[in-house]
Amino acid sequence: MSKTRARSISVLSIAAFAALFALSAVTPAHAQERKSIRWATSSVDSYGYKVASYMLRILEEALGSEYVVTVNPYPATTGAMKAVMDGNGEIGYTADVGMTQLHEGTGSFKDYKPVKGLLVHTWYAYPMESFMATSAARADQFKCWRDFSGKPVFFTTAGFMNWLNFQRIFNALGGDFKHVQIDPKSQADALQSGSIVGAVAYTTAGRSLASYWRETEIRMPVKIINPCPDEVQKLKAAGLAIAEVDPKEAFSKDVGVSKIYGVPILFAYNVRADMPEAIVYKMLTAFNKNRDDLVKADPGFTPMARDFVGMQVQGINANPQVPLHPGLARFLKENKAWNDQWKISGG
Repeated sequence: MSKTRARSISVLSIAAFAALFALSAVTPAHAQERKSIRWATSSVDSYGYKVASYMLRILEEALGSEYVVTVNPYPATTGAMKAVMDGNGEIGYTADVGMTQLHEGTGSFKDYKPVKGLLVHTWYAYPMESFMATSAARADQFKCWRDFSGKPVFFTTAGFMNWLNFQRIFNALGGDFKHVQIDPKSQADALQSGSIVGAVAYTTAGRSLASYWRETEIRMPVKIINPCPDEVQKLKAAGLAIAEVDPKEAFSKDVGVSKIYGVPILFAYNVRADMPEAIVYKMLTAFNKNRDDLVKADPGFTPMARDFVGMQVQGINANPQVPLHPGLARFLKENKAWNDQWKISGG
């Protein structure tokens, strides 16, 4: 090879290496320019974590390449809420009962002072129905919910919204709320050993069970204990609704009742008021547009898909004293569902 040709190849190689180096230096910088949206959910055993991946993809597509969305699980729903309000997340898993306590400064939020700001109404996604179960071996010992008063019960993980829901249920019934904290994966063992005599179960939209509850019903026979008629009246008098669940839709085996009676709560993914209006508006618009795809991914989204706007109104009306995010207000006004009595955050 001539010296001239060798020198030419050497120069080209150096140029190619320099170009590659320049490209590698630019690519990470470009990636770092993408803004982060941290989606705080409850634990990896929960329904809220399970369905987050479906919603994440829709949100990233709606926001384009400017944002990257990550799912960050927390031990309990209240932990996810506080993470967002303290600046460690942007979207927080919550429910109407949690929003009530938050804005009243009661329960898990007594004396709580957020670093960044409170959650406001943003997006309500699906209802859940809380009810009581026990092992088939002990089912004869329980006829009403009052029979669990003062006895060791796993009311779902402490800080979960269903845990809060049964606190208000027992307050309405005058019962002694004796919670025993366990690892949800050990629920079947705890019921069989008697370390707990009951466990709160919950469905999403009357269908989907949490993954740990699916494992429990596979491993052992369980029975559902419904509230007695007088308890139903007390709950309704306290302003709580009663929902009917078809056990065949939720469980794979017989659970001893033809209908399950539970107290519903409405779950949400809410943000602080300082989230840009455009992001929330795009999020709501995208979820509304893709609501049928969400149902295909999980049947728990069925009520939302049936009446997306109506579910937002229902969530707001559960806590009308809580302000709405401007992005939600814009969405509702465009869909002719605005109520002048509602308050917009920052307005």
